[in-house]
Amino acid sequence: MKNAKIISSGMYVPEDIYTNAYFDELLGEDVDTWLRENVEIFERRWCKEGESTADLCEKAAKSALQNAGMKASELDLLIIATDTPEYISPSTAAVVQNRIGAINAGTFDLNAACAGFVTATETASHFIKSGGLKNIMVIGAYGMSKYLDKTDKKTVTLFADGAGAVILTSTDEQHKGHQTGKLISKGEYADWMGIYAGGTKMPSNHEVIDHKDHKLKFVKKFPPELNPEMWSMLANHLADQMKIDISEVDQFLITQININAIRATLKLLGVSEDKAYTVMHHYGYTGSACIPMAFHKAWEQGNIKEGDTLFFIGSGGGLAFAANAFIL
Repeated sequence: MKNAKIISSGMYVPEDIYTNAYFDELLGEDVDTWLRENVEIFERRWCKEGESTADLCEKAAKSALQNAGMKASELDLLIIATDTPEYISPSTAAVVQNRIGAINAGTFDLNAACAGFVTATETASHFIKSGGLKNIMVIGAYGMSKYLDKTDKKTVTLFADGAGAVILTSTDEQHKGHQTGKLISKGEYADWMGIYAGGTKMPSNHEVIDHKDHKLKFVKKFPPELNPEMWSMLANHLADQMKIDISEVDQFLITQININAIRATLKLLGVSEDKAYTVMHHYGYTGSACIPMAFHKAWEQGNIKEGDTLFFIGSGGGLAFAANAFIL
C-alpha cells in the first residue's frame, strides 16, 4: 500500500506590512496593547492593490517546487484550500495550474474555511494511498484583507494575507508520511462568523443586501473554551489511533488566531509550550494559510526535522475542524 509523504514546502506573504500602530491611528484608540497582551500579534501583511489570492498561491507554489527540485509538470493534482477565492467560479486552482505550468495536473478548490489546509492534506493523502496519484501540491491561501470592514476592530486588526504550500508524494514507507486523520464539524455555529453575501442566498445584486454582508463578520462570540477542548480532543484521538503517548509528538501545528487558545490546548494535553511553533506574531491571522506557513518556517529554521511526528490541527468557520498526523 502506498503512503503520502510531505517532501517540500514553500510560502509567500505580501510585501506591505501593517503594524499595530497603523490600527491605533485607523481606529482612533489604543488597540496595540490588547493585541500584544492577548493574541501576541504585532504586525501583519495585506495584499497590495491589484494583488489577489491567485498571486499569493502562484508564488508559494513556485517556492515549494524549487525546494523540492521538482518541475510543475510532475504534479498530478493541485488542491487549493481557501475561503477567499480568486472568483466564485472557476476555481483558483485552475488559474494557478496554468500560471505555474502544471500541465498534467487536475485541479480543484476546497473550502473548509480555516480548517481547509488540513482537510486538503487529508484529501490528498487518500488520493495517493489509493495508488492513483503520485505527486500532489496542496496550498492553503488567504486574502482576507479584501473582506475586512476597516471600522470593525474585532476583525480588521487580526486578519491578514498569505499562502503556504506543501508537496506530497507517494512512498512505500508506512512509518513515514501520513499516519491518521479526523474531520468533524459543528454546523450549529455556521451563522456565527462568516462572509454571508455573494453566494446564492444573498447574491451580489440582491436588492436588500447590506454592503457589510460582503465583509467578514463575527455575529456572535464563540465560547473561549471551544477551540482548546476540540483541539485537545483531536490531538488525543490522533495519538490513540497511532498508539503513542501525546508526549511523543514533536510539534503541534495549530490554527493561529489566538496564542492563548494554543497554550490552553497544550496545557490540557500536558505538553510544553515549545511544542507549538507559531507565526501569527509577524504575519497576523492568515486562516487556511497559517498552518502551512508555520510548518514551512519551522522546517526552514530547524524546529522540525526528518523523523519528527507532527500533528496538524485546524479549525474555522462552519465550524469545521480537521486534524492529521504525519511523520516527516
